[in-house]
Amino acid sequence: MKKAASLVALSLFVSGGAASAQELTIAGFGGKVQEDLAATLWEPAAEAAGLTLRQETHDGMAGVRVQVQSGNPGWDIVHMGADQCAVGEAAGIFEPLDYDVIDADGIADGAKGKDWIGINSYSVVLAYNTDKYGDNPPKNWADFWNTEEFPGRRALGAYPQEMIEIALLADGVAKEDLYPLDTDRAFDALRRIQPAIDVWWTSGAQSAQLVADGEVDMLAIWGSRVTGVIDNGAPVAFTYTDGILGNGCLAILKGSDNVEAAQKFIAGVVAPETQARIPEMMPYYGPTNQKAFEVATFSDEVLAASNTAPANAEKQVIIDVNWWAENAPLVQEDYKMMMVE
Repeated sequence: MKKAASLVALSLFVSGGAASAQELTIAGFGGKVQEDLAATLWEPAAEAAGLTLRQETHDGMAGVRVQVQSGNPGWDIVHMGADQCAVGEAAGIFEPLDYDVIDADGIADGAKGKDWIGINSYSVVLAYNTDKYGDNPPKNWADFWNTEEFPGRRALGAYPQEMIEIALLADGVAKEDLYPLDTDRAFDALRRIQPAIDVWWTSGAQSAQLVADGEVDMLAIWGSRVTGVIDNGAPVAFTYTDGILGNGCLAILKGSDNVEAAQKFIAGVVAPETQARIPEMMPYYGPTNQKAFEVATFSDEVLAASNTAPANAEKQVIIDVNWWAENAPLVQEDYKMMMVE
């Protein structure tokens, strides 16, 4: 990939901000993910727009609400999960995005909203032990539910988001018919598999350890987590078939003094030239802007690994964050009860 040419194109894309030394503050989740996002997306976009970027961390929606309710938020932009961005949009705590400034043409409708836009994609996938299943591995969630043909120890997440979708796909619901989610049908399917679930994992680290140590033979897991397990030599593989695509998002806090600059910054972050940095620099995530795969050339190996490369994206379904924003609390309670039945 011609990174120098990409940065020139990005500079032209956000021309008009180059003479400014205005400072923007962005808050994220911290840790390595924030470091990688900054190096891959945020810093190039800020530099091209002539902005100085200051970074902080947040502790979730509660902290964002406090910032906005103060009337003088100390952050301009926040990076969150798209489900939380949808909650914030419904609560009116974000500024509307200016899609005359932000070109979102290559970003799917499910990965953007009126007040937020996805910048990096993750997948929840079916992973399995290759020693256990040999030449006949599970190929989809229906196989995960098929305990007779595919015996073995299993694990699912302890939180309903993505797991409800997985249950419906296992029960035969087509991807295009998934939403609105039929929770009654999903819980019926989950109750059928519940006796075969050995572990309900509560964190990405735990899920990775389960499959790395051979404590389970197949599980639902974030693609970002299973990739590291495979790279470390564990006999594990996974499939993107019927994967659930989610996104990290950016939103501008209501009351920011730097809304115009923030719009330009976000425009740079989602520009194809910037997004094209993700497959090689953050291979455990994927670009939300599909045009990233048009402006850069990637090896077959990189394309096979990237969750949003066209061949992989078409196998998956984008999570409907608006549905979850409206229904998450009730579903969570029902899910807790189901796990202990």
